[in-house]
Amino acid sequence: MSLTYALVVNGPAYGTQAARTALCFAHQLLSQGHSLKRVFFYQDGVHNANRLVAPANDEFDLLAAWQQLSDAHGVELHTCVAAALRRGVLSAVEAAQEGIDGENLAASFEQTGLGGLSEALLTFDCVVQF
Repeated sequence: MSLTYALVVNGPAYGTQAARTALCFAHQLLSQGHSLKRVFFYQDGVHNANRLVAPANDEFDLLAAWQQLSDAHGVELHTCVAAALRRGVLSAVEAAQEGIDGENLAASFEQTGLGGLSEALLTFDCVVQF
């Protein structure tokens, strides 16, 4: 039986294993025929969407991996806008609203409110938090 999943990522791109574990879990879900509709980045997890992150050449590029997952499988990558603003991860819209010169939200990511998480909790079969 195929299930529809959403993931909630609270861990940053680097410094903990939470985000990398979530990515591995996502690939396993998809390889077993399940559907992954959305990844919601919350708290320090919003750092996964910072396009200015530049890992060393010999390190795994988690940002690129999230983008590839989204592009290949149509997975929505949402960041909590309030958590992102507090941590300096801004889209062009939020940067303009806040009067900040420049944005750093990576391509394939969008900023949403907690309503996106609430919708996932109500409509998807499973929501797994990392």
